[in-house]
Amino acid sequence: MPVLDEFKKFAVRGNVVDLAIGVVIGAAFGNIVQSLVGDVFMPLIGAVTGGLDFSNYFLPLSSKVTAPTLIEAKKQGAVLAWGSFLTLCINFVIVAWVLFLVVKAMNRLRREDPPEPATPPRQEQLLTEIRDLLKARAP
Repeated sequence: MPVLDEFKKFAVRGNVVDLAIGVVIGAAFGNIVQSLVGDVFMPLIGAVTGGLDFSNYFLPLSSKVTAPTLIEAKKQGAVLAWGSFLTLCINFVIVAWVLFLVVKAMNRLRREDPPEPATPPRQEQLLTEIRDLLKARAP
């Protein structure tokens, strides 16, 4: 039973619960970003570049592949789907940027005032006062 007690302490510890919540929120956030990239950014990039659709860009690795779309080409043989890879890279950059902004905002909210300097010991205060008095009397 001691192992079960240890596991219980571990499982209900704040860090594990925070991690679980983070994973769930991260998965939902990933879907939002995927939609943002696929439904907003990539069409805009396609419009700027003359109607390019990156999702269907591929390089056939076999002479048997003659399909015009990536899905059909994958059925015919091996393809290098560099358009999908480019889309995922853009997803990653956007997720990383947004997470950076979120962490930056959280750090700003968590920022604490710097602690006040500790008062020096009484002996040091007295020595400082004596030094200041001597400086004031010196010509």
